Amino acid sequence: MATQEITYREAAREALRAALHNDERVFLMGEDVGRYGGPYAVSLGLLEEFGPDRIRDTPLSESAFVGAGIGAALGGMRPIVEIMTVNFSLLAADQIINTAATYLHMSGGQFNVPLVIRMATGAGFQLAAQHSHSLEGWYAHIPGLKIVTPATLEDVRGMLPTALADPDPVLIFEHLALYNRKGQLVEDAGPVDIDRARVRRQGTAVSLITYGNSLWKCIEAAEQLAGEGIDAEVVDLRSLRPLDDQTIMASVRKTRRAVIVDEGWRSGSLSAEIAARIHEQAFYELDAPVVRLCSEEVPIPYAKHLEEAALPQAEKIVRAVRELLGT
Repeated sequence: MATQEITYREAAREALRAALHNDERVFLMGEDVGRYGGPYAVSLGLLEEFGPDRIRDTPLSESAFVGAGIGAALGGMRPIVEIMTVNFSLLAADQIINTAATYLHMSGGQFNVPLVIRMATGAGFQLAAQHSHSLEGWYAHIPGLKIVTPATLEDVRGMLPTALADPDPVLIFEHLALYNRKGQLVEDAGPVDIDRARVRRQGTAVSLITYGNSLWKCIEAAEQLAGEGIDAEVVDLRSLRPLDDQTIMASVRKTRRAVIVDEGWRSGSLSAEIAARIHEQAFYELDAPVVRLCSEEVPIPYAKHLEEAALPQAEKIVRAVRELLGT
């Protein structure tokens, strides 16, 4: 099967292009998605290809254009709403949480909201505290939403068509640090599931459970640990709501140890939810307490050395595993 070298950004663009070609109900809307080509150049060239009815630049009002997307979804369209960064999604939290997530329930099952919202998340590019936080774990708290975090080229290409086919709201979180990542992708890559985790590296000594850009830090850490004779398994959550308990527990039962790596803050985090589920479902299979490695409890700093220090890094993961194993 033929493959092509492509970036994460280009794979995301190909997903958008295919969706627009395949379904006339699909359109993209958001800040700077048209003439500018998207805040991260994901939609570059799509305005020229599909025109302003399908690629819609919006005013700088997240509440307004997310609300418009909800209305379009209720009216039979398949909108893809792009929010520049997860921090700015808080300006549309009422629309997302109080309307999109609740409409099916509050209508007695009469009205679905087939809305897809894409947004950038995460830190690592000195964009400071108002553009760098990882708040996807907050949205994973909300019934009525599906939360997915593509970390690979295959997933960023394949999750969008699956999300568009879903009758309920799906939020896709794309980590900033992944857009320039290169890799091989089959030329006819298609839809993938959006509700199952995947084991990206098999291992027997410890389970590294993570998602998004932290996946690649965990893989780097696992390779370093392998040189020390420690065989780490790496689990890519992919979906934060629903969480794939089956895959998580199968890995933990095999390795008997778990380190959860989460770029969100530790207090009230997604990592806490996963740790609780492991203790509820696999407590007697554990040989050691679950370890959580999260961002420092500070607004993400602007200074490069402080930003790096605030985030989970491969060397921190290696150190946490050594401490867990007592090596």
